[in-house]
Amino acid sequence: MIPEDFMRLALAQAKEGDTPYGAVIVKDNEVVAVAHNTVIRDSDPSAHAEINVIRSLTAKLKNPFLEGYSIYTTCEPCPMCATACVWSGLSEIVYGASIQDLISINQSQINLSCEEVIAKSFRSIKVTKGILKNECLELFK
Repeated sequence: MIPEDFMRLALAQAKEGDTPYGAVIVKDNEVVAVAHNTVIRDSDPSAHAEINVIRSLTAKLKNPFLEGYSIYTTCEPCPMCATACVWSGLSEIVYGASIQDLISINQSQINLSCEEVIAKSFRSIKVTKGILKNECLELFK
């Protein structure tokens, strides 16, 4: 599979959630976990797609560390989710629409990029942006 294929799975997850955010975790070119936003359903402001997929996989593995795994998200991880990526040890973040893209279409966001969060952390995480960006932004129309 190619990055666009994994992002299409994240897009499908986004359509299942309370708000249109989806995430997929991949290792060795295989999908190992998928999730979507459940903030409203769970009455949990931390139940973003990225947090949900990290929680799901770490519980399944019985290991809080995800070194060697990549996360694909429809939108750039917010500061909370970027920090969860740092703490979990994910090796790569791949996203579609950026925080700036979301702000430009009047979506509530904290204006702090995931790259800024990573830069202030103790980890090096590869970031790939803009995969199926237009399709990710379409979720908000």
